[in-house]
Amino acid sequence: MIAASWNTVTDAAWRLATTPTPTPSLEIDPNDVTPGPAGFIIVALLAAAVFLLIFDMQRRIRRVNHKAEISERLQAELAERDRTAGDEGPAADPTADPHQGDKPL
Repeated sequence: MIAASWNTVTDAAWRLATTPTPTPSLEIDPNDVTPGPAGFIIVALLAAAVFLLIFDMQRRIRRVNHKAEISERLQAELAERDRTAGDEGPAADPTADPHQGDKPL
């Protein structure tokens, strides 16, 4: 009993799920299914926009990398200067007057 009703349900589902085959009397016009010039123009504009976005992104990434490289180089130079200043003794006070101990003649 359950098997018979299950077969009926699966048979109905199978019939509803299958797609009907088109009749040979219907012929499809190839001009109706092609995008035409409008589709070509839209695709060409999208391709140009993507190209320009990628070009701009590469330029910005290059600029950020260059700034990071310069910052890294400056940090290395400052560290080297601080290291060499530490080897020579105490650094002079830049705000002190260099002629403070001079006596007039």
